[in-house]
Amino acid sequence: MEYTHTLVDLNYLDLIIALSLMLIAAGLYRWYRIGLEVALIIGTVRTFIQLLAVGYVLKFIFDFNRWYLIVLTLLVMIAVATRTVVQRQQRKTKELPYIVGFAITVGSGITLFVITQVIIQIEPWYEPHYLIPLAGMIIGNSLNGSTLAVERLDSEIASRRMEIEAYLALGATARQAALSCIRSAMKAAMIPTINSMMVVGIVSLPGMMTGQILSGTSPFLAVKYQIIIMYMIAFSVAISSFLLTHLRFRRYFTAEHQLREEAFS
Repeated sequence: MEYTHTLVDLNYLDLIIALSLMLIAAGLYRWYRIGLEVALIIGTVRTFIQLLAVGYVLKFIFDFNRWYLIVLTLLVMIAVATRTVVQRQQRKTKELPYIVGFAITVGSGITLFVITQVIIQIEPWYEPHYLIPLAGMIIGNSLNGSTLAVERLDSEIASRRMEIEAYLALGATARQAALSCIRSAMKAAMIPTINSMMVVGIVSLPGMMTGQILSGTSPFLAVKYQIIIMYMIAFSVAISSFLLTHLRFRRYFTAEHQLREEAFS
């Protein structure tokens, strides 16, 4: 028997009811003096405004349906992701935005090409109903992985400075001396994704899968899409963190494989 289901429409009153739950949560935090009630309210308001604005923007993009507008949207997403990664770092060097942007663009770009052009084979290639939501999930996870990778690499190199100098004194190259730091950074970037893969479908139902089921899609088809998405996210994070760590560690070394003292200032 064919699976059919009609998605229930939501009005602004429904959103206000959901918003009231957040006010109750903020009041609870205020009552116990936890100190997060202001941040929770700000996050609630920003979520409301940002998502409504995105809804109007996406409606315009979907209706207009021009490839250059969709490509511009993807570039803006990558730029915002890059800026977010850089802002979260303590060591904001001048080359960091470029290597972060490059790593996220390559990792997400390859992943998005495979899923849209090889697996799903969307027509036309810029079909926004597929391209933009998939790009959002892939770039968003690459953002998180890149943030963790840079933060861990910087902290590992700083804490292992004496160990790295010992390796260099024994004749190791810069990459050999920093290899354990690179490995730790790549591991840190992948752990959240691997944890999600371990419990997906058991502890949590991912957003895309839940959205498809709510919209009336067969649960089996939603599961197939979610499997592909999970694999693509893991691949994108792996590629982005690999490129980022191998580019980032070089700022700590000179061309003669010595530690650059000013990199630690």
